[in-house]
Amino acid sequence: MAEATETKDTASGNRLDAENKSVQGLWGAMNSLGAGGGQSPYLVNTGNALTFCLMVISCWLTSGIIRYIGIKGALFVGTIGYAPYSAGLYLNNRYGVEWLVIVGAAFCGISAGIFWAAEAAIAIAYPEPHNRGRMVAYWLTWTRIGQILGGAVNLGLNADRNQAGKVSYTVYIIFIGLQASGTLVALLLNRPSQVQRPNGTPVQLTIFDNPWQEIKATTKTFLTRKFLFIVLWIGQGVYSEAVFFTYNALWFSVRARALGSFLSGIVAVICGNLLGLWLDQHHIPLKKRSRSAFAVIMTLQGAWWLWLAINVTEFRRTQPIFDWSDPGFGRAFGVFVFLVSGFQLNYNFSYFIIDQISSSPQETIRLAALLRGTESAWQAVSYGLNAIPIIASVGGPYINFGLWGVSIVPAWLIIKDFGTSSGKGDVENGVEVQGEELRKD
Repeated sequence: MAEATETKDTASGNRLDAENKSVQGLWGAMNSLGAGGGQSPYLVNTGNALTFCLMVISCWLTSGIIRYIGIKGALFVGTIGYAPYSAGLYLNNRYGVEWLVIVGAAFCGISAGIFWAAEAAIAIAYPEPHNRGRMVAYWLTWTRIGQILGGAVNLGLNADRNQAGKVSYTVYIIFIGLQASGTLVALLLNRPSQVQRPNGTPVQLTIFDNPWQEIKATTKTFLTRKFLFIVLWIGQGVYSEAVFFTYNALWFSVRARALGSFLSGIVAVICGNLLGLWLDQHHIPLKKRSRSAFAVIMTLQGAWWLWLAINVTEFRRTQPIFDWSDPGFGRAFGVFVFLVSGFQLNYNFSYFIIDQISSSPQETIRLAALLRGTESAWQAVSYGLNAIPIIASVGGPYINFGLWGVSIVPAWLIIKDFGTSSGKGDVENGVEVQGEELRKD
């Protein structure tokens, strides 16, 4: 019986991973090229700002939507807008059409917020507690797998293009087809009631209140100390996406951008899974795991922002375009790869934090929606500002460096309580005991 239930649980995870790769992962693959693969980052950054503005709203409403259509239905609806987004980039790349970039971004924002919040809740709630860190890392890996595959396609189609410019439009045709398939994959996901973990504990991921009560409960959760104190920390982690993708678009040749998309995804996967492995070492006290992970992530982030700030200050003056055969390419390119890895580490650790501060399955859905909505708000600001040339070239790294600095203390005031008497302790151990009792029954 244990083998059968494990297969159900694993199959659900694999389907979520496949869907993540086919929609969100390929969105990341296009944007990791910088400018969505276009020559100039400003139109695409404007579109992405609109996407994330709308995602703030759709994320906020997700728990109420789940009340009516369930987590599986929310995931299905959430995939619909990705293909129109890619279609807008295709028409702009091939024919210079601009309006569909904005319209596609709007469609993407309305649906993707629901997808983001729903998949986050699934990724936190479906795995067994003692495997949660590794499973979240595994799930996030598939986001990067989409980027890696997309980067490999881009690199193959653009390997001879050692000048600045835009990528081949053939790339977008491939991406549109793959993203459209994600909608069908959503239909294959098991409902929470159909998933049973090998240790016997059920998956609880249901909303019982009416939508208006859910909106009020979600707003109340946002205003709690435990969430407000991590808002700046969430911001310093996700604001960076527009910064390093714009950096990639401005200062590198087409084939170097494709290489960055491919290689940064691989490094990010390795780093994210190492963090997940560390967070699941339950023989090490939760206090030590959480504090050491936070210290390492923030120290590395600070070093990388200093590196990037030095680079863009120089590049603003010299206006280079780096190809992989040029002197100085390694110094310019390396920080991009590391910042993508830092983005992955921050993402992984944010789900660990949400898991620790959540007190019930319903609150997990609300906190997941708030996390994704807050990420969207920060990314809307980031992409919007990076549509301004001076911010795109030098201002973005400076702003993100400042955000990193001011976020450390508030986040630390929450993280320092993990595994102490003032926190809720290593909750995974309590759940495992419950699982053992269920098996005995």
